[in-house]
Amino acid sequence: MPFNNRELFARLIQCEAGGEGDNGMKAMAAVVMNRVNVPYGEYFRVGHGDLRTIINQMGQFDCLRDVVGGQPNMQTVWNMNPEEIHYEIADWAISGGGFGPIANSLWYFNPYNPQCPNFFPYNGTGVVQNRINNHCFYIPTNKYAGT
Repeated sequence: MPFNNRELFARLIQCEAGGEGDNGMKAMAAVVMNRVNVPYGEYFRVGHGDLRTIINQMGQFDCLRDVVGGQPNMQTVWNMNPEEIHYEIADWAISGGGFGPIANSLWYFNPYNPQCPNFFPYNGTGVVQNRINNHCFYIPTNKYAGT
């Protein structure tokens, strides 16, 4: 049985940022909703404002991959058991909760390094905005508009 949008989003939040505390999970969820609501570029063209389409866009979230780095991925949305906090953050984000420290960031990732690279993705479409716990957050550059 497929998950409804709320369940899928709560599982993604737990899987992608469950160890990052409330602010880390809110920041990650806000990025997803920024992608849903951005009025231009790749996420607008591909997602058309649909949460499920944004979450399921190929290659975006490791938690939706069965294999990462050539190895079976043991941490996926399919084996998560969300707790109330994950549903609360999903509901907060879906209802329009913004998270100021990440502004209109469209990307995040854990560099496994104390330094955030200046650009991510590496094609120059995002520039570093902030770091929250282990994740770096990136706002779109002008180059993103052409994607």
